[in-house]
Amino acid sequence: MSFSGKNKQTSRPLVASFVIIGGFIILLLSLVLSIIYGAAEVDLPTTWEALTQFDPNETAHQIIRNLRLPRGLAAALIGAALAVSGAIMQGMTRNALASPSIMGVTAGASFMIAVAMAITPQVTSLAMMIWAFAGAGLGAGIVFGVGSISKSGLTPVKLALAGTAVTSMLSALSSGIAIHFNIAKDMSFWYAGGVASVQWIHVKLLAPIVMIGLIIALLLAKSITVLNLGEDVAKGLGQRTAILKITAMIVVLLLTGAAVAVAGTIGFIGLVIPHITRFLVGVNYRWIIPAAAVLGALLLVLADTASRMVNPPFETPVGTMTALVGVPFFLYLARREGRGL
Repeated sequence: MSFSGKNKQTSRPLVASFVIIGGFIILLLSLVLSIIYGAAEVDLPTTWEALTQFDPNETAHQIIRNLRLPRGLAAALIGAALAVSGAIMQGMTRNALASPSIMGVTAGASFMIAVAMAITPQVTSLAMMIWAFAGAGLGAGIVFGVGSISKSGLTPVKLALAGTAVTSMLSALSSGIAIHFNIAKDMSFWYAGGVASVQWIHVKLLAPIVMIGLIIALLLAKSITVLNLGEDVAKGLGQRTAILKITAMIVVLLLTGAAVAVAGTIGFIGLVIPHITRFLVGVNYRWIIPAAAVLGALLLVLADTASRMVNPPFETPVGTMTALVGVPFFLYLARREGRGL
């Protein structure tokens, strides 16, 4: 499936600028809301004091600075990472169903995290990310390997089916490892997905990786736009498509691996946000990448805030909140793309 064949939209610079700037402003407001709202509610003046005149003896200041602020920032970074990963995968494969959670990337990262916990119970956050990067590559490699066996090639639904099968297999293996090595309680966090336990150390590790990944994605944006027109067209215009695909996949593995290492399995952001972004800004990836980053960050921050409102004072896993949006959208896309089987 080619997006250029079904989506006749051209680039919309003015709309894209509005989406990026307006979305960023709303994101900042959403971060303020995520800091204020929780089991212990705080008012806006207290929040401002905690940010500008921090008093370590004030409990409210401690909650804001050490719990809610890193949680909100991590949610924004992770949402941006997953959304951009999905946009790159869809542009690179010209597949409307491609996303880290469906193509086995997320499940692979979670599987290797289970292995890491089984081998080294006191694994560090940095080591966890390295294991997650390796697992993300493993999951993606298996999915594309299985999908390519088909004589008719990698149609969107066949690739999605391969991804679903591999995801189920890796999830089952992760569960088996968790039970055998008695780490099921620790692994339950990764299955549910969330940023409730994020600390500043996680943000400090996550931020540079996500920033580097986003910068490289922006540098690749023009080439991905051309590749999205078709591989033959891209080669005819002098692109080295193999190098482009390898570089783009490395970016996806970095972004997704870092996100899963910190927040566990959060699905569907990488599927839904790229489609919404293309609908709004057109097919130019120089606008899609930054817009997807902003909208992905906004979605996860809002989903995390909503997860605290469903059943207070308890928290609903944020992965459940994103699934409420993503599952119907996935079924719609699968039904539409199923005609190409």
